[in-house]
Amino acid sequence: MTSAPSDSLIIIRGRGRVSALGTALPNPEPLESPFQTRELQDRLVAVGSVPPAVEDALQHLRRHDAPYRQLDRTVLLALLAARQATAEAGWLPQPGSPASSLTADNQPPAPTLSVSIGSSRGATGRLEQFHEEFLSGGAVAAAASPLTTLGNVASWVAYDAGTTSGGALSHSSTCSSAFQALGNAVAWLRAGMAERFLAGGTEAPLTDFTLAQMQALGIYSPFAAAEFPCRPGAGRPSTFVLGEGAAVFALEKICRSALAAERAGQPHAPVFCLEGVGFGFEAIGSKTGLSPDGQHFQTAMREALRQANVAAETVDAVVLHSPGTPAGDAAERQALRAVFGQNLPDLVSNKWCLGHTLGASAALSLDFACHILTTQVWPAPSFATDLTPTPSRPIRRVLINAAGFGGNAASALVSVV
Repeated sequence: MTSAPSDSLIIIRGRGRVSALGTALPNPEPLESPFQTRELQDRLVAVGSVPPAVEDALQHLRRHDAPYRQLDRTVLLALLAARQATAEAGWLPQPGSPASSLTADNQPPAPTLSVSIGSSRGATGRLEQFHEEFLSGGAVAAAASPLTTLGNVASWVAYDAGTTSGGALSHSSTCSSAFQALGNAVAWLRAGMAERFLAGGTEAPLTDFTLAQMQALGIYSPFAAAEFPCRPGAGRPSTFVLGEGAAVFALEKICRSALAAERAGQPHAPVFCLEGVGFGFEAIGSKTGLSPDGQHFQTAMREALRQANVAAETVDAVVLHSPGTPAGDAAERQALRAVFGQNLPDLVSNKWCLGHTLGASAALSLDFACHILTTQVWPAPSFATDLTPTPSRPIRRVLINAAGFGGNAASALVSVV
């Protein structure tokens, strides 16, 4: 790792998130469980559903613009998160967008804005609804196909932002989908194919059919909603809990000199640098399994470090993928030991606060990492686990892991500059 640093950086201008915690981030104070109870056939299961204030915002979105009344919940969650990200970045909605009342008069040309959104399942609720209507009545709505394609997710985010000059790309690689979207955004920005990017992940999987699928895997948590049922790093039994949510980031490329001049005027404002997004894959026979030593995790983490041109010992904390399944949690720990040795960084997770949000989980974990870099604290779980209860060192660089069915994994590296 001797090469000179690049003159340009990919920075996070703004962030938006929606989850079982609403639009807030985990507080270091003791939490009450944000999970809810859902009736599934003859049993009760815990889910990470959004709170009433977010539900009201989703319904307001549906009423705001006629086309939005047809959209899947997955898309609406992405719109809420994207609007937060652009507002925090100070990017005005482009003239003519539904999110803006601006006119095109006397407005300078807007920078090229592209959109890249990951989702494991896409328009889950609408797809199931259209299929049920077909089975019961034999008819299919004309809008069924365009409203349920995966590309529908990014294209509506782009529509809402008012962009007409950039790309709109949707990605799906199960639970690492958001990092596929982030990796694509980083590559485009570095190549000069876009000036600005909205990138992240979204998922609304809390349907009876999807919950039944997770139950069929035999991994769902037996704990009640009030007992923090998702318990990463706690061992047996398996404590997977499904959640919904989205997180979106406003990304730009900037040269170091321009950033230094900007920081001189705002010395205390944190600036997050997305240093690398690495990917790994392992060809295993089971599409729901992984190797005991997490080969795909190892490859992804090493690639993220290589892109950033930093050594493993510079990583202060890892936001784990760790879904609460004993085999998955153990494989990730083995991969961490292979990359970092016995002196592991601090290990943290937000899934015990949100559940596993599938294609949104990596993005929500990256958002949590930025929160840690800002506050230098995180909440300590109320159950026995191998997670680090409080920071053991100053947190300046965080690695975030994600993995999904099919043998794929992804890791992102973020730091404060």
